[in-house]
Amino acid sequence: MNSISNVWNHPRTSAAGLLIAIVSIAAVFSQQGVTLGTAGSGTIVTLASAIATALLGLLAKDPGSSQVSVSSSSGTTAKLGAWALIALLLPLPFIAGCSGARGVAQDIVNWTPALQSAVATVDSTAALLAPADAPIFTAATVGFDLASNLLVTHAKAYLANPSAGTLAQIQTQIVTFQQQVNSALLKAAGISNAASQKHALAAVQAVATIVSAILALVQSISSKAAVAQMAAQSTIKLASVESYLDRSQAAQMVAAHYGESLAVARMQAAQGTQILRMEGF
Repeated sequence: MNSISNVWNHPRTSAAGLLIAIVSIAAVFSQQGVTLGTAGSGTIVTLASAIATALLGLLAKDPGSSQVSVSSSSGTTAKLGAWALIALLLPLPFIAGCSGARGVAQDIVNWTPALQSAVATVDSTAALLAPADAPIFTAATVGFDLASNLLVTHAKAYLANPSAGTLAQIQTQIVTFQQQVNSALLKAAGISNAASQKHALAAVQAVATIVSAILALVQSISSKAAVAQMAAQSTIKLASVESYLDRSQAAQMVAAHYGESLAVARMQAAQGTQILRMEGF
């Protein structure tokens, strides 16, 4: 009964919750390829999401009835404004600003300096580890240089001559790289020396952040069949390595790369990880 009475006593809050739910469900449907039909050049799902987001924005700006105090109205409006921001961010892929496979390929190339720097850090990390741990770490990360170079090469090739074959190469290479990174994280976590483990995990985490960002980007422009195939090739799932990842570090890297706030980067990183898990990675 309390839940039902709350709906009537707080209609704006209830309406906001319903609109956020619509936007969230529409985002999931879009990621899964569910359209529910077409609406002009778009789909019913995207139209519903756009309408719900617009209504939420109007609701957030509504000053409310005259019976509500100024302080109460301001507090409610502020909360609804924050919810509107979250709803606007939900439909975005892992990183905002990319449209289509060509845009993703360009973004992969744009990640090159950070990726090369992270891989270079991995290459130099073995010298910081205990003598018994260095060979383990080196063996776990030996393929990083080749994997990163191949990924960037395929992305540049796609930019120069877009084709389904080149896109398939990007899809295969990012999954291969992701699996190498996930394997390295597990092996780094297994190092018993505390100091060595800390250095090893920190180095691999930086590469993992970039690889996860690129994987989410590639997933966002891949067909449902291609995503299913990519996920099937991902035998070491994110759930197995998530506990070893530094979310704060990931958000900082994403924010620095895209020139955005930590709050936005944190939301995007969290959503990207959730989508990848839902897709079977």
